[in-house]
Amino acid sequence: MAERKKKATKEKQLVVTLIRRPGTEKLRRVTWSMGLRKLNRSHRYPDRPEIRGMIFAVKHLVRVSEEA
Repeated sequence: MAERKKKATKEKQLVVTLIRRPGTEKLRRVTWSMGLRKLNRSHRYPDRPEIRGMIFAVKHLVRVSEEA
């Protein structure tokens, strides 16, 4: 039996930009782990629950836009 390959579906992308400096160590760790090291720098992530959770933790420090 031949296995079918899954069709490659293009995931939505989230573009996250750091617009304010984190004030506490916990927020600094979250932003650092997301790759947001300097102000006004952006990083692109797939739209997944893990990423959404990290964004929720620092939602007051970042700007998020969606790309198809």
